[in-house]
Amino acid sequence: MRFLATILFLIPLYAEQPQEGAKGTPMEPKNLKVLKIPPAELIPTMRSYAAALGVKCDHCHMPRDFASDENPKKEIARAMIVMAQDVNGKFHDGKIHVTCYTCHRGKTAPLTAPPPATAEK
Repeated sequence: MRFLATILFLIPLYAEQPQEGAKGTPMEPKNLKVLKIPPAELIPTMRSYAAALGVKCDHCHMPRDFASDENPKKEIARAMIVMAQDVNGKFHDGKIHVTCYTCHRGKTAPLTAPPPATAEK
């Protein structure tokens, strides 16, 4: 029994070190063409985009190869990011005034008009 306890105690000491990119170790982002942000901000930024459009990552990215440009929606997303950056750049206070959520409100197509008014009774 002591032998088994000793083995169980020693296993973590000989465990293989995590590979680069394993959970907890951020991988170096690849193929970022319009986002100029630190790597630590990439995942929170991508999650905000997904929430703003009500989608999951595979809406714009290819599964298992997020750097791929094979999905045409990725290029549309880049154009939208540039548009928001351009609009925000016109304000001289340094604040973010426009985000994906400003127009999309959780939908893949931007909402271009308010919902119809309901008649009051």
